[in-house]
Amino acid sequence: MANDKKLVEAITSMETDFAQWYTDVVKKAELIEYSSVKGCMVIKPAGYAIWENIQKELDRRFKETGVENVCMPMFIPESLLQKEKDHVEGFAPEVAWVTHGGLEELQERLCVRPTSETLFCDFYANDIQSYRDLPRLYNQWCSVVRWEKTTRPFLRSREFLWQEGHTAHATEEEAEERTIRMLNVYADFCEQVLAIPVIRGRKTDKEKFAGANATYTIEAMMHDGKALQSGTSHNFGDGFAKAFDIQYTDRDNTLKYVHQTSWGLSTRIIGAIIMVHGDDSGLVLPPAIAPTQIVIIPIQQRKEGVLQKAEELRQRLSGFRVKLDDSDKSPGWKFSEQEMRGFPLRVEIGPKDIEAGQCVIVRRDTREKITCSLDAIEETVEQTLKKMQTEMLERARAHRDSHIYEALDYETFCKTIDENPGFVKAMWCGDEACEMKIKEDTTATSRCMPFGAKAIGDRCVCCGRPADKMVIWGKAY
Repeated sequence: MANDKKLVEAITSMETDFAQWYTDVVKKAELIEYSSVKGCMVIKPAGYAIWENIQKELDRRFKETGVENVCMPMFIPESLLQKEKDHVEGFAPEVAWVTHGGLEELQERLCVRPTSETLFCDFYANDIQSYRDLPRLYNQWCSVVRWEKTTRPFLRSREFLWQEGHTAHATEEEAEERTIRMLNVYADFCEQVLAIPVIRGRKTDKEKFAGANATYTIEAMMHDGKALQSGTSHNFGDGFAKAFDIQYTDRDNTLKYVHQTSWGLSTRIIGAIIMVHGDDSGLVLPPAIAPTQIVIIPIQQRKEGVLQKAEELRQRLSGFRVKLDDSDKSPGWKFSEQEMRGFPLRVEIGPKDIEAGQCVIVRRDTREKITCSLDAIEETVEQTLKKMQTEMLERARAHRDSHIYEALDYETFCKTIDENPGFVKAMWCGDEACEMKIKEDTTATSRCMPFGAKAIGDRCVCCGRPADKMVIWGKAY
């Protein structure tokens, strides 16, 4: 029995040290392994399977909006990167450079892509000639490199996986519509599939993407009250088009610049799944994204008929992502492993269950035990998975909402940020100096200006001047 507890004992309590808890879960659930390349990680099968499901679900949603997948080079010539000044300045500290090809020094340095705006722009300049070529709705799944000083599995690494969408449109209105549309795709995906509630809004100019006219974001709250930017969508206007001379001949035979967007979601969303739903026993995966939704664990499996019945159940449940654990480990170890890896449902079947024509279903999130007739197992499993998916979102939303506070004056704001993990709603005058002061005094940053937000006063929480912008503030990963 002592051995059965070792898996869980290796996890630090999240209340004791949330950062260590996170690292313990990532390692013990075998999602990643550290590599000999500093700042980079090996995503192991259990972690990559989650990413594959994310890819599959998002890719389907993208294509439903008309998006097509492409593949761009991973190298960007320095001269190409320099064409958009604000963009270059925004990424300069994080760029990795290739200076040699084999033994020969390159005539021009090559940047290992931190993002691909410049590559898409260079391509669009030749690919788009007429209004008939628009819109261009492209996406690529790839890895990018950003030379982070401090790294952490999934949340920040020097190389990470993501998708980056890049679109070109004839008008400003079409580009804005696409920018918001893709943000909503991300938000719906997070809530419907990952069971993570998000706040949709616009970034301040200080926090927007380098080179963008406007950046929109979905912000999620982790269990410890910190924010995680979970997906962004950017409206570039015609700024990149002018820098790269991307013009098209319109219906009236005049030359016009295209309007562009870019949007992305990365493997850091796996970190969000862990930190929103996990507990002191390990992962808790929402059924919709879990690579294994059900694990069948035979009890006293050496007894006649037990393994055969377990295999029969596996076949009956083949419409779900199901696995039979027929290893020679003890049932207690298997239970701990199922909890550590976050499999949504456990089905226990033993001699007494077979005799009674039943099995026991255990939910990972609540540990509720359901005695189920074998005749009704398919229907019960389906209903339980749906209920679990819904309730996980409801619990996460309730946790988030109970950790959102309001502040009308600076003393209350600073005290709330210091003493209460979570978000703070407060008015802002629009002056970047106030935004900087708040960050310097509290380490909190502006997360977003939520869509449709109601004012909670008419004065800036920092300087007291008239304010008409309601902002969500919080400490973030």
